[in-house]
Amino acid sequence: MHNSGPWPGHSRTAREIGQQPATWTRVADAVRRARPEIAELIGDEPRRIVLTGAGTSAFIGEVVARDLARHLGRPVEAIATTEIVADPTAVVVDDRPILLVSFARSGNSPESSAAADLLQRLAPGLRHLVITCDPGGQLARRWSGAENAVVVALPDEVNDRGFAMTSSFTGMTLAALLAFGMDIDVEALAEAGSAVLDGAFEHASAIAGAKPSRLVFLGSGPLRGLAREAALKCLELTRGEVVGLAESALGFRHGPKSVLDERTIAVVFRSPDPHTRRYDEDIARELVQSLGEERVVVVGGDGARSWPVPAPPGLPVAGYALLAVLAAQTTALACSLALGVTPDNPFPGGEVNRVVQGVVIHEFVPSEVS
Repeated sequence: MHNSGPWPGHSRTAREIGQQPATWTRVADAVRRARPEIAELIGDEPRRIVLTGAGTSAFIGEVVARDLARHLGRPVEAIATTEIVADPTAVVVDDRPILLVSFARSGNSPESSAAADLLQRLAPGLRHLVITCDPGGQLARRWSGAENAVVVALPDEVNDRGFAMTSSFTGMTLAALLAFGMDIDVEALAEAGSAVLDGAFEHASAIAGAKPSRLVFLGSGPLRGLAREAALKCLELTRGEVVGLAESALGFRHGPKSVLDERTIAVVFRSPDPHTRRYDEDIARELVQSLGEERVVVVGGDGARSWPVPAPPGLPVAGYALLAVLAAQTTALACSLALGVTPDNPFPGGEVNRVVQGVVIHEFVPSEVS
């Protein structure tokens, strides 16, 4: 298992990327202890499940929603806290009871508590499942001990101290899948994660060495949320000097393809789903024609410019995202280091903050809604 970062040096970010496979079994233990409470909270009633968070935490919902819906046989939607706070009545559109699943690294972002409190007012019978990396954060303290809530606090080591969310992303994603009873061999997953990290230095350094000004990440189905997380990591860790763009394989042709230029590298997350994979392979071939083979990387592919991702049999696509995101995180870190940016603190002037600042939560008055 990796217990340190895949690069020379001692940045928190490198260590937190490298430690992830070793943390997953401890995440599973934390969820296992909470499973009886979670099962009681979910119940047999056909609840509508809403997955929420902001930024990376919102992308967790996008990654897991479809697999959870298939597993549970009930509606599961990913709606960011930033959308709930700005337009709360659009979330409560009928009288179905809601289970709100909140993801939060710290739980101290203003939108985290505001979204949960707003829906508590607007949705009768609302229940809360909070999955967080910080039991002392505002969100965890707000709902700990409440009759209609369960708080799952993950091990302290996944509470990233670096600027960008890495361990916290994979920890909360895995926790969500396990919390709803999905069958994942966590030991095999961790072994596969270590195998991905073993080759990370060479693959990521090759991408960073090409000095891209733009990185395009494409993923389909649950991997579209992964593509959005990958683009965000690129922006965060390079201080915006490398622009990240995310789309689906099919959606990319509908305008976003305009971003391609001679300094673009495209990264395609090849889905393990046989049907979806065909579309990923189609866009990869098309991008090779546009950019050249040296500027197209297929994560999970098996060609010359591919980044292999060995996956245990039977792993859901959302579980596969835990492995594929390691390629995205290490690529962002390699680009950051190549540019001379400090990955643990890419914005020393405070232009962007680890916990968002400057948000004013305005009072919601239902009568104002027309």
